[in-house]
This record gives sequence, C-alpha cells and structure tokens, in this order.
Amino acid sequence: MKIALVTDDGKMISRHFGRASQYLVLSLENGEVVSRELRPKLSHHQKDHHEAQTHHNHGESEDQHHQRHVSMVEAIADCEVLICGGMGRGAYESMLRLKIKPIVTELTDVDEAVKAFLNGELVDHTELLH
Repeated sequence: MKIALVTDDGKMISRHFGRASQYLVLSLENGEVVSRELRPKLSHHQKDHHEAQTHHNHGESEDQHHQRHVSMVEAIADCEVLICGGMGRGAYESMLRLKIKPIVTELTDVDEAVKAFLNGELVDHTELLH
C-alpha cells in the first residue's frame, strides 16, 4: 500500500493541500514503512497568476475544479491515502471520487502522523475543511 502526505520539506505536513509543493509518498508493507519518495506536486494556483493572488477562480464550475484537482493528484495516482493539514471541501470530494482516501489531520510532524495512521489512530478532522 502507498500513502501520500502533503509537504514542502518532507518532514512537516503542509497546512494547505493546494499550496504545498511536494508529496511524500510512503510504501507500506506489514505495518512498516519500506520506502520514502518525494514527488513534485502541481500547485492549485500554479497555472494561473491571477488565481495565485485570489486563491480560487470562482468562475469555474464544479467539474472544472475537479479537473484541476485531478491534475494535482496525477503524481499520486498509485496511492490509496492522502494525508494533509487542510484542504477545501471540493478537493476533499475530488479525492473521494478518485478513490483516494483524504485524511485531514491536526498533526504536523510526518513521522508522528504516519505512526498514528499505522496504529489506526489518525483522526480525519473534516471540520478543518474550508
């Protein structure tokens, strides 16, 4: 099984899915991490400078937002879980549509979050969705 965490440095979980620059992808076997890999992540706002200033293109339809989210997760299409510190409700719903289980956590340390995930103790804080 592979899981992805949203990060900028490989050590801390990014507080915002859309703005993070990388994914830390972990391969898990028998309840242990067997490999770690940093992968580049397309930013939610990378293609449009205006959107980088306003944080969203409010003229986009739900399908257009979903397509943007699809582009953002192409790098982790082989993962079953995505752990982040925060994301928009549309991104969360897009992950579910793509068969990737999003988990929004209050934890900031990658290793702490992975340990909690492996122990079945990582809480999905959907109240942090925006």
